[in-house]
Amino acid sequence: MGKKLMPQEVIDLIDSKADLIVPIANGEPIRLLDILEENAEQLDGVRIHQMLALRSRSYIQGDIEQLRHVSYFLSGATRKVYQQAKMELVPNNFHEVPRLLRKTTKMSMILTVASPMDEHGYFTLGTQADYIAEFIGKVPFILEVNDQMPRTFGRNQIHVSQIAGYVEHHAALSEEKVMEVSDKDLLIASSIIQDIQDGDTLQIGIGSVPNAVISMLKDHRHLGIHTEMLPDGVAKLVAAGAVDGTRKFTNSGKIVATFAFGSKNLYDFIDNNPAVEFLPVSVVNDPREIAKEKNIVSINSTTEVDLFGQCASETVGGKYYSSSGGQVDFARGVRFAENGKGYICMPSTAKDDTLSRIKLQLAPGSVVTTGKNDVDHIVTEYGVARLHGVSISERARRLAAIAHPKFREELLFDAKKHGFLI
Repeated sequence: MGKKLMPQEVIDLIDSKADLIVPIANGEPIRLLDILEENAEQLDGVRIHQMLALRSRSYIQGDIEQLRHVSYFLSGATRKVYQQAKMELVPNNFHEVPRLLRKTTKMSMILTVASPMDEHGYFTLGTQADYIAEFIGKVPFILEVNDQMPRTFGRNQIHVSQIAGYVEHHAALSEEKVMEVSDKDLLIASSIIQDIQDGDTLQIGIGSVPNAVISMLKDHRHLGIHTEMLPDGVAKLVAAGAVDGTRKFTNSGKIVATFAFGSKNLYDFIDNNPAVEFLPVSVVNDPREIAKEKNIVSINSTTEVDLFGQCASETVGGKYYSSSGGQVDFARGVRFAENGKGYICMPSTAKDDTLSRIKLQLAPGSVVTTGKNDVDHIVTEYGVARLHGVSISERARRLAAIAHPKFREELLFDAKKHGFLI
């Protein structure tokens, strides 16, 4: 039976060469990680595995010999450290992370934030399910109980009998700054909106274009949500009567996500809200599960696209910036869905219109996230390039047509010179 732990009792639970698993975003346990750093001299060869770390820490910087960070998705806290070759980054598609952890780590312990225990002895993982929820009852958990963490529904309930113990640390959750919507974003969104029908189920990524799409959906009806990250604007769509999930083919009437990261308004919306369910990423992002939603529409972003249609979504200028996340999961899922549609969005230019994001070849060092065989639609402020099932020659023409006008002639010239066009 789990009990409240003193710092030394936490340390005593950590074996030599342990693999500790920490969840994404607000599942990151501030106090528990403080305890590990403060008592690192008692630890030996401990690895901490995590996606999207929120806070820069000494062990992430490589300053604590006994603790090492292993990343599965870079963030502001880890990006420079990786670029300095001081930490590991494991390539992955998001839905496969639980399987990777089982295969490549000892799964020694999971450290996570939780909402307070209820009268039945259950905590919830709050804003989380992600890659830790499916290990409830199978791997030891140490909880960091935070009374600011929302109590939520789904497969993220954990009983006091299933934990090794808990500490308490009460603090406001981190909030994601809502990105301002530009005129370009609205133009991109308007092209996507034309293809979204009443009753469609949406996966919406993070960023200004998804925010623009959400802002334009209030007059739609019977929309569903099946998304990896629950975005801020969904609460407004529910209030407007646009989202009710009644035409979904799975989890009817439910808003499904694997984690939430946004503003306090979002956290208030999910608190004790039975319409929102958090499920493991191995379910939410599995292309086979996504495909069960026959009318799924996926909206994500990228940084640059070549004339094959390859999307470099995790590097910027050839340097690693993030990782694959769930982009490929949904690109493949919509492909298998009966009426699935996938959109990958970007402004046509970068650096004050001096650099085209649509290129003959990706920048040296770039990593292809969504490959040419999985890409469906590419969208800029100049329109939509529909690529699936289209020849390489026609892809080049369609992509050049949605590039910034001042780069189109050069793109077509280079495409002809390098044998793209016939």
